[in-house]
Amino acid sequence: MRRSQPEGEVRAPYGRGRAIVHLAAWLLAGTLPASAAPADDVHIFALGDSLTAGYGLPRRQGFVPQLEAYLRRQGIRARITNAGVSGDTAAQGRQRLAWTLQGLKQPPQLAIVALGANDMLRGLPPQQTRAELDAILAELKGRNMRLLLSGMVAAPNLGPDYARNFNSIYPDLAQKHGATLQPFFLEGVAGDRALNQPDTIHPNFAGVKRMVLTIAPKVVEALER
Repeated sequence: MRRSQPEGEVRAPYGRGRAIVHLAAWLLAGTLPASAAPADDVHIFALGDSLTAGYGLPRRQGFVPQLEAYLRRQGIRARITNAGVSGDTAAQGRQRLAWTLQGLKQPPQLAIVALGANDMLRGLPPQQTRAELDAILAELKGRNMRLLLSGMVAAPNLGPDYARNFNSIYPDLAQKHGATLQPFFLEGVAGDRALNQPDTIHPNFAGVKRMVLTIAPKVVEALER
């Protein structure tokens, strides 16, 4: 399911080691709540745009396969559903959310929401993006999923007012819905040519690896909540 890509659009150490070891032991001991998956299979649902989908990369080099492999190397038997669609705005992610979830064989324990980049690049009103993300988080929370919200940062050329209104969306909604917050999905990657594809927007293999190392402790934190 792909959409055309307008030019410039994203098709897109708090105890980390101890937390990972703790979670792995917790899973292997089979002490998950009755509503959760078996101890050797944690189901994670990743809703996003091309940054989640792995635009421009071989399948195993994208964000979802790399994150899943990393968690498994740490002893966490994660299975991640890739619900990233290139070009999606928050509104488009919300529109497909219900039927995407209906197609899953097993309810996820954790949802990673990483949308909003295309809203920002298109200059959509921040209040619209906020409303759509609010509805997405409410829907996922209503399905008893833990939440991890991965944020985006407005480009400087959009001006200080836009940046202030857009950047505040993610911490505000994380607090409202009790979600774990990763402030910036492209932390340490955006603007670094060595970590991006020639379009300078989408991360390459090394860039995705950096993204995974940044978000993995937040995934552990969200699962433990």
